[in-house]
Amino acid sequence: MTALTLCQVTVRYDGPHGPVTAVDGVSLDIPAGTTVGLVGESGSGKSSLARAVVGLTPLSGGRIILDGREVGGRTVRARRHLGRRVQVVFQDPDTALDPRMTVRQTLEEAATAFRRLDRRARSERVAGLLDLVGLDPRLADRLPRQLSGGQRQRVAITRALAVEPDVLIADEITSALDVSVQASVLNTIRRLQRQLGLSMLFIGHNLPAVCYVSDVVAVMHRGRIVETAPTTALLRDPQHPYTRALLTSVPILNAPPPGEPAAPALPALPALPALPDEKLS
Repeated sequence: MTALTLCQVTVRYDGPHGPVTAVDGVSLDIPAGTTVGLVGESGSGKSSLARAVVGLTPLSGGRIILDGREVGGRTVRARRHLGRRVQVVFQDPDTALDPRMTVRQTLEEAATAFRRLDRRARSERVAGLLDLVGLDPRLADRLPRQLSGGQRQRVAITRALAVEPDVLIADEITSALDVSVQASVLNTIRRLQRQLGLSMLFIGHNLPAVCYVSDVVAVMHRGRIVETAPTTALLRDPQHPYTRALLTSVPILNAPPPGEPAAPALPALPALPALPDEKLS
């Protein structure tokens, strides 16, 4: 079953010299319970596509289908329904989190957006969510500025999960983090996807990171999908010149990923260290 389907999605912006097409007829399936990676260089249209899926950017053409039903529309009810089913985590948690709200207030606001919870239930929900993403529940009363970058990004992920979405869109969520923190967040994302059975669109320009968490990878170039394939097949036999160019830009390591056979001719997956998914306090 396919959780989310994009059919010929097009996004255009008004530029100083006329309309600019950021997303040009993109079609993509995200099967239920799987992670589809979307990789491409900066400016390829990845974030515009993510914003269009969650209704932050209007479609210029195409359709978005969720569980077999077309979604969209400008009504409050339509946007509320979409927000309940599909959540997005953006690249920069500093702009995504309200600096005046504690972690607890942020998560309680999200957890009660679609259902009522009493005070005790809200407190238990916040503690459970923080534990789920590997954060110490004692951080609940801190403000964003009192957290590290990795902790803030985990809070942003937690807020998205608080409404119990069916589809999670992760838009460049590790690009602003240090390498060691990136690895920890990626491990958290992999664990959450498997534990919760999420359908996920994982967007990035770091090919090893995208491949590490994805079952299928789509390659985006100049607003279009130029290649889509299962992760292993795409790495072993890339078909498009742009995909091959992305692969050749990745350093080759001799050590294969855990549980994978040795393949020294391919980029290691992941290029990031596989750190344990520890609690951050």
